[in-house]
Amino acid sequence: MKKATVTVQFEQEKLRALEFYISKKDSTLEAELDDFMEKLYEKHVPTQTREYIESMTDRDERPPRQQRPRPPRPTRPDRPASAGGTSGTGAEN
Repeated sequence: MKKATVTVQFEQEKLRALEFYISKKDSTLEAELDDFMEKLYEKHVPTQTREYIESMTDRDERPPRQQRPRPPRPTRPDRPASAGGTSGTGAEN
């Protein structure tokens, strides 16, 4: 699934302190925010909507189906090969 960028404003000194203490726990601000956003998503988006989005994501991530070449259709002996018959439009000339 494609990612979007979210921009938030936060006081610079608080951000430095936050990054400092998060790094002491062997984590990163990005990892913590990813986790938090996932929890927000699960909290606010209804289950049926999440399931629909996941099914669309699964479909988009699958490689496209390759078309198998179709064998030529055999001609039927009781029908003549296209000998200038009708055009199939129903209009007469």
